[in-house]
Amino acid sequence: MSTLKLRKWDSAEHLKTEEDMALYLEACLQEAGNDAAFIAKALGNIARAKGMSQLSRDTGLGRESLYKALSGEGNPSFATILKVTSALGIQLHAQAIQAA
Repeated sequence: MSTLKLRKWDSAEHLKTEEDMALYLEACLQEAGNDAAFIAKALGNIARAKGMSQLSRDTGLGRESLYKALSGEGNPSFATILKVTSALGIQLHAQAIQAA
């Protein structure tokens, strides 16, 4: 019997197009509730899919700082989030919450 080798799932490997990335972020926003770290991690996955070095150049932020801020354990400022989403070509949208 052969040994089955498993590896950790990496969302970034499956985000190939701009549409994939936008839909992924939309799904994460819906799933996260009030979990800011979840959203930061989702942006980090998108950033890795696009290329962290390019994102660093586009935002003017250090690559290491971006990795930390978007790790899900960092605490990025809203200004950082806005720079990152802009550089990734993603817009954030507001929508009224529907009453239950």
